[in-house]
Amino acid sequence: MVTEEQINDWVEGYVRAWTSNAKRDIAALFTREAEYHERPYETDWIGRDAIVEGWLGRAQWQEGGWEFEWSLLAVNGDTAAIEGTGRYKELGTFANLWTVTFDKNGECIMFRMWNNQV
Repeated sequence: MVTEEQINDWVEGYVRAWTSNAKRDIAALFTREAEYHERPYETDWIGRDAIVEGWLGRAQWQEGGWEFEWSLLAVNGDTAAIEGTGRYKELGTFANLWTVTFDKNGECIMFRMWNNQV
């Protein structure tokens, strides 16, 4: 069972990785065989290496600045539901719903995001 502290640490790590775009920061979030799925964009990155590569391909989204707010909606065993809002100077505002499933070490094994521009 994942704790709220582990979830908070993981989301902080996610924001740190989005800020740094450092391979080590991104890789630290996910297990070797993790999956990252995003809708409505047909994003399906399977495996840590594919996640890192895909993530780095989005670095330009951050140009001009951005901010992110989030809240924990629910925890069910090893899975957290998280609501977030990303505001990008160049891209606009996006409402996110994440489900994140964790392994026993607090790394993500399954990430699903529904991403809607508002």
